[in-house]
Amino acid sequence: MSSELACVYSALILHDDEVPITGEKIQALLNAADVTVEPFWPGMFAKALEGRNIGDLLCSVGTPGGGGGAAGGGAAAGGGEAAAEEAKEEKKEEKKEESEESDDDMGFGLFD
Repeated sequence: MSSELACVYSALILHDDEVPITGEKIQALLNAADVTVEPFWPGMFAKALEGRNIGDLLCSVGTPGGGGGAAGGGAAAGGGEAAAEEAKEEKKEEKKEESEESDDDMGFGLFD
C-alpha cells in the first residue's frame, strides 16, 4: 500500500468517527494497522486537510470541474458559494434543454 493511500484511509477513518484530523492521530492509526510510511506524510495530510470540510470534498470528487479548488475558498466567500453552485446547476440545465431541443429540430429522437 502506498504511503499516500494509507494516509487518505486514515484521514477518512478519523473523519467518519468525527475525530479531528491531526498528524499524530493519522500516525497512531497507521501504527495500529502496522503500516510504515515516511514520517512527513501524516503531518502533510493533516496540514492539507486543516480547515477543510471533508464531506464537501468527498461529494465533489466525481463532479466535472469541481476538483479540490471549489472547497478551498469557502471561508471568505460566505453565501456567495451557494449562489455560484446554483448558477452552475442552472447552466447545466440550460445545456441539457438545448441538447433536447436540437433533437427536436432534426425531426426525430433517439427513442422514436
